[in-house]
Amino acid sequence: MSLSTRAARDFKGTHTAGRTPEELRELVSHVGAELELAPAEVIIEWAVATFGDRFAITSSMGDAVLAHLASKVAPGIDVVFLDTGYHFVETIGTRDAVEATLPVTLRTVTPAQTVAEQDAQYGKDLYKTDPDLCCALRKVKPLADTLAEYDAWATGLRRAETHNRVIAPVVGWDARKGKVKVSPLARWSDEQVERYIQDNGVLVNPLVHDGYPSIGCWPCTRRVAPGDDPRSGRWAGTTKTECGIHA
Repeated sequence: MSLSTRAARDFKGTHTAGRTPEELRELVSHVGAELELAPAEVIIEWAVATFGDRFAITSSMGDAVLAHLASKVAPGIDVVFLDTGYHFVETIGTRDAVEATLPVTLRTVTPAQTVAEQDAQYGKDLYKTDPDLCCALRKVKPLADTLAEYDAWATGLRRAETHNRVIAPVVGWDARKGKVKVSPLARWSDEQVERYIQDNGVLVNPLVHDGYPSIGCWPCTRRVAPGDDPRSGRWAGTTKTECGIHA
């Protein structure tokens, strides 16, 4: 029986009790270096075999590469999507297509307040007046609350996306969340991503082909000129480069 088959079987039947932060941190200290050069599928297999259904992946629905990989290893795996209330319609459409076409459990997470309720409390268009607070309320806190149900989470973070992510480990300890953070695609180049998409017919957000190589909320995302930093369209005109999820 292959590791992928065992991982999928174990995932479906596993309802593990959560480990303590100390146990999780100790676990990472032993395996991080060992998995650094492992293929993405093997990294996901390890996470599924180790954490069972207390492992989830997250997706911003720029593409479905990570969801596609994970669904092959563990059909039915939880895919967490943060619906901030400010997404492009194309992003919501990509989420719906992922749910309809991949064997995953799509979990859409929403903030405690609607956009209208947030406007009433903090003033209209908080993304303009205090973008850090807006991200904290609509992204960071909802994700942290959801991850309380898991011991480990996987992201599509790649070192090639921005210099700020060069040191992102394949398997690391997220001290702020008290979780194991897995980045199976961390070492992938843009060419590897594109090749995987083409070879597997993976869903891609239509905005990627319309000048939006990095897609966030519509008020804070702009088109990027060819050759520019792919993330330069995020919070354009400000010094902000991250929403805080990966801080």
